[in-house]
Amino acid sequence: MTEDRFAATPQPPYWAVIFSNQRADGDAGYADMAARMVELAAQQPGFLGMESTRDASGFGITVSYWASEAAIAAWKANAEHQEARRLGRSQWYAGFELRVARVERAYRMRKG
Repeated sequence: MTEDRFAATPQPPYWAVIFSNQRADGDAGYADMAARMVELAAQQPGFLGMESTRDASGFGITVSYWASEAAIAAWKANAEHQEARRLGRSQWYAGFELRVARVERAYRMRKG
């Protein structure tokens, strides 16, 4: 375990966008777009960090952390992000669920 895989979030409250998804077969540009979305999100005002994982079957969860609901809305309105969402629905995902939550408490533990 490396600590740099954890998002460096501030003390709550803040917001979390939880994106659970099942990939469809094939890449069709997914890896490049996913890398671009990470890069682009990090440039958005109010972005606090991100944690992401995917298993061998293609099921993944990405949690992005935001300072406010307004920051989340601005990210959703970003033109490149809108195109990635369109391609996700049409090509890259067999299904997904998106949840938005306010983080009220957060705890941490690290060994070593």
